[in-house]
Amino acid sequence: MPVAIPTETVYGLAAIATNPDACRAIFTIKGRPFLDPLIVHVRDDAMARQFAVWNPAADALAAKFWPGPLSIILPKKSGIPPIVTAGRDTVALRAPSHWVPRQLIEQIGLPLAAPSANPFGYISPSLAVHVAESFGPLVPYVIDGGPCEVGLESTIVDLSDPDHVVLLRPGAISAEAISSTLDLPVASLTSPANGTTTALIAPGTMASHYSPKTPLSLFSSHPSAPPTPTEAVVFLSRPSTSDFPRQTFWLSERGEDEVIGRSLFALLRSLDKMGWSRIHCQTPTGALSGTRLAIGDRLARAAADKPTSP
Repeated sequence: MPVAIPTETVYGLAAIATNPDACRAIFTIKGRPFLDPLIVHVRDDAMARQFAVWNPAADALAAKFWPGPLSIILPKKSGIPPIVTAGRDTVALRAPSHWVPRQLIEQIGLPLAAPSANPFGYISPSLAVHVAESFGPLVPYVIDGGPCEVGLESTIVDLSDPDHVVLLRPGAISAEAISSTLDLPVASLTSPANGTTTALIAPGTMASHYSPKTPLSLFSSHPSAPPTPTEAVVFLSRPSTSDFPRQTFWLSERGEDEVIGRSLFALLRSLDKMGWSRIHCQTPTGALSGTRLAIGDRLARAAADKPTSP
């Protein structure tokens, strides 16, 4: 039975990564397609080496950013079952910094597969109550570790070819920091996979993801048209004035990226329960990096049209 656990990024639905039946339960509970691989959480680089083919680039990034919100994709070894990697020959690994998963991994002596503890495609959980609201008795065991420190999923970088480093999902650790550490250029995944026919290379790369049930529209500085009385408006920082005060919300007082990142999913979930007909949300603009790029990425996917069934 998977257990919901806190991490510094978001709450995860955890099971022993080497147990294919336990990992299958994660997919079933979340309604997650088997083409979407899971991230494997390890204690440290020594444990990671047991399950992946290590290289000097991974050494450098683990030394700099682990434990922390960075997932590294490497060629996998046989100890990780195919269900975890969606049949791919690579595996995503990360050493979380939160004490709960670290203690669990230490006590069990095995890695944990732990995707976000939410129904597939819905807003990720940054509080224990979000997990309980989403799953109820389906996930009876939720470890409450308080609000997640980062509030956005980990950065994912592909090191399976250490000479061609690719940022697959932005997060708090920027491509610039990775490039500086490796003294190598870092390419970016520019075309999100549609996830309809082939395994995804990494979690969170579907064009539509992290989505509220309420329709979501994005704007750069101000909504293009005045919202109706049934529509909510979200700014990145507290606006100095507002023409629609009852409908106005903000993610931070002064536009601090870290605060916005911690607040984003919780506010979207709260607004989703209020019965608004639409949510208009400001998105970051300009030169984006690190947390700010991750915020823009999550909002773009949350606002994307959901794929229709054939």
